Amino acid sequence: MNLSIAFNPHLDLVWLAILGAIAAVAAIAALLSRGKGSVLRAGLLCLLVIALMNPSMRSEDREPLPGVVAVVLDRSQSQTLDQREAQTDEVRAQIDARLARMPDMDVRWITATSGTGSDGTELFEALSRGMADVPSDRIGGVILVTDGRVHDIPANMANLGFDAPVHVLLTGREDERDRRVVLHNPPRFGIVGEEKTVNFRIVETFSDDGAGTPSGRVRVTIRRDGQDLATRMVTPGETVSENIEVAHGGQNIFEVEVEEAENEITGANNRAVFVTEGIRQNLRVLLVSGEPHAGERAWRNILKSDATVDLVHFTILRPPEKQDGTPISQLSLIAFPTRELFQEKIDEFDLIIFDRYQRRGVLPVLYFDNIAEYVRNGGALLVAAGPDYASSGSLYRTPLAQVLPAEPTGSVTEEPYHPRLSDQGDRHPITAELEGAQQEPPAWSRWFRQVQAQVDRGNVLMNGPDDQPLLVVSREDEGRVALFLSDHTWLWARGFEGGGPYVGLLRRLSHWLMKEPVLEEEALTARTRGNSIVVSRRTMGDNPGPVRVTAPDDFEQDVQLTESQPGLFEGSMQTSLLGLYRITQGELTTLASVGPLDPRELTEVTRSSLPLSPAVEATGGAIFETGPAGDVSVPRILPVRPGGTYAGNGWIGIKPSTASVLHGVDALALLGGLLGMLLLLAALAGTWYREGR
Repeated sequence: MNLSIAFNPHLDLVWLAILGAIAAVAAIAALLSRGKGSVLRAGLLCLLVIALMNPSMRSEDREPLPGVVAVVLDRSQSQTLDQREAQTDEVRAQIDARLARMPDMDVRWITATSGTGSDGTELFEALSRGMADVPSDRIGGVILVTDGRVHDIPANMANLGFDAPVHVLLTGREDERDRRVVLHNPPRFGIVGEEKTVNFRIVETFSDDGAGTPSGRVRVTIRRDGQDLATRMVTPGETVSENIEVAHGGQNIFEVEVEEAENEITGANNRAVFVTEGIRQNLRVLLVSGEPHAGERAWRNILKSDATVDLVHFTILRPPEKQDGTPISQLSLIAFPTRELFQEKIDEFDLIIFDRYQRRGVLPVLYFDNIAEYVRNGGALLVAAGPDYASSGSLYRTPLAQVLPAEPTGSVTEEPYHPRLSDQGDRHPITAELEGAQQEPPAWSRWFRQVQAQVDRGNVLMNGPDDQPLLVVSREDEGRVALFLSDHTWLWARGFEGGGPYVGLLRRLSHWLMKEPVLEEEALTARTRGNSIVVSRRTMGDNPGPVRVTAPDDFEQDVQLTESQPGLFEGSMQTSLLGLYRITQGELTTLASVGPLDPRELTEVTRSSLPLSPAVEATGGAIFETGPAGDVSVPRILPVRPGGTYAGNGWIGIKPSTASVLHGVDALALLGGLLGMLLLLAALAGTWYREGR
């Protein structure tokens, strides 16, 4: 029960102040006159003013509220290393037992984890959320169970919104050691085929940021897309530069990995990853049209519309056998630089296209040999055939036959038909997403000509009438070949009967020939979606089976795949760790990063009291080591009055709560009612009596 005096004036405070001033002046004048009863008159005036203030004696019935102790358990990824998880469990059990002896204290258990939504250990964010409904005067203290690597420590502890000590119980060992790779401004973009420079440094850290015994030279491996590029011996602490080649367009995923040290706490941060986007510059395409025809401009337009393509186009307008007696000086033609194109500079082209070309003595047979060798060495060849392919002057009657995937039968079909995707075409990335292909008939115009041929190798992606092959693609050693057995693609470009998806088809075909990674028919890719990894496997075969996923802590797990569309199999898995995951199946490898590529949670993993020391000191708390797992020791927890010392030898203090709940209030008016009237009458009678003597 709390007793207090309260005032509830009968008049406005302004009028009360005026009357009080008048009474004070009158009382002082009476006292100065030294007349009879002056003291009593002054007392009477004071009682009148006090009565107008209406004083009362208040008695409050209050119930004290227990204090609240917040215990924040660090369950971030770094706390799963070594034996810290077991340490944390033992510390919790001992804290629970000690606080159970303090019935006037409630315990608020708060767990802080690290996930994809945060970059690092955020204990104070978890503390704010967990104590949002607790009044500040009930908070008796905070106990953090952590390895000390906290990334959201307030710059000013007053911003926490309460005045109570913050204590730290430190997990981990005093002899921890860690080694990691630090990248310095890795290249984000690069021209395909050119080299970029990556700078990196090997850093070693020890418990409490102390100085341990540094290593000598250590082995560092550099990889691109999972394949080893180089191995170097590096001295920790020194910045090293290494030249790397951007091998292909799209994402080139590079890894820099250092070997694990003896007794290292974890190898999860021994690997740093960066992605360099490969940009193809000036793709050089040679287009040779055997004669002017209606579809010639379709190929030219589609290639010229691509800003990354440098097109060299020649059309044979006057073959050698054409002799009409016109003087050469009167012809506005240029000579076909065959030697320069097909011998001296053939390797400078990324793609060679023969459009309705037939052997007419323009190119010597030797040059066809050069083209075949160019394909085997990694070049690309596209043949858009018309009736010429079925004639005696067919390109198949040259040394190019050794790389062409289909042999002409000599027949040409000329009838209307809808080109259709084959079973392989439904699965191949060139044609799998071709707009209108899934309708019957397909949602594109008809063609009217097809060269009949016998396929020797490769994949048939499109068929013509009677399921005759229409589009055939194949791989020849390091190179690629595509054969179009019709010259009527231009009908789609001209909008005949509504046209067709010629832009998507020809562009994807050209880029597949030039080895665009996203168009590989045998590919393994992965992407992250929140805390899950989605794995995609494209194949021309049947179900490829499960993929193997290796987590940052080297734990391996198989993920089953199911077919989501023809040729595309997908599967997903939930993750609990930040960092880099490696996905493999046979010779295919890809990587997926959960969270940032270089998460702060794994940047420094050795235990340290230094980051939290300023915060603990500012609140009067203390930092204690907990000891190894199996032999954990927690300091005693004692109640301490506000303003006292909150820590000592083997103990930590908790501030008792000053909060309470008000159940009721009793009030007794001091100068009101009968009591007030009696006091005033007594003062008045005393005044009369004194003056009457």
